[in-house]
Amino acid sequence: MTTHASRSLIHRLSLLRPTRPAARFNTKLPYSTRSNDSATKPQQYANQAPSLATHHHDGQTRPRRIVVGITGATGTVYATRILSILQQLGVETHLVISKWALATMKYETTASEADIHALASRSYVVKDLSAPIASGSFQHDGMIIVPCSMKTLAAVRTGFCDDLISRAADVTLKEGRKLLLAVRETPLSEVHLDNMLFLRRAGAVIFPPVPAFYTRPKSMDDLVDQTAGRMLDSMGLFTDGFKRWDGFERG
Repeated sequence: MTTHASRSLIHRLSLLRPTRPAARFNTKLPYSTRSNDSATKPQQYANQAPSLATHHHDGQTRPRRIVVGITGATGTVYATRILSILQQLGVETHLVISKWALATMKYETTASEADIHALASRSYVVKDLSAPIASGSFQHDGMIIVPCSMKTLAAVRTGFCDDLISRAADVTLKEGRKLLLAVRETPLSEVHLDNMLFLRRAGAVIFPPVPAFYTRPKSMDDLVDQTAGRMLDSMGLFTDGFKRWDGFERG
């Protein structure tokens, strides 16, 4: 190849080079840092306890994330207590409340809708199927539906997920993450039991919020604390905010 031809080839190749470095993907997700202005976010627990951080393969860490769904069954007090505990632990929470959950909440608690949203890191509209938690690419450490109505139970079992709570649960199952269903109904029909058995075999934790009386609870708060604490146990989050069984007490 002649010198002139070589220079011509080099010149043509130089025109193919990019004029600027290729842009890198932004790994900081905007929704992971959003929070409600009215919420208090104590972070000391997350900073002090490595168990409350999830480690990535590249050495980076992020806060533990739990998705919480609240349906219209009775028992919304369990949801508010769990959200409160998770907030104190510094766990990032993503909340979805159904319209019937809001209706039930007015009868069972004195908390307002704003009070509940203030306990979560981020809240979503129940019909917003474009939310991050509707996708398996959104990383979290598990989901709790508390309380879980029989309608939502059936939706998750069949995969007929027409709202964000059931869709997020469906995604949690398919991604192999922890899913806890605090089912609230009594008595239970054969259909209810069959749905629970199916989802248990699929990997979900079926957790009826049955109170324990061996702790000799002195108030409703004691009952709620014990049940909420046991639910968090199932999610791998251990607290000392309730009395545990330690054998028969000797008089």
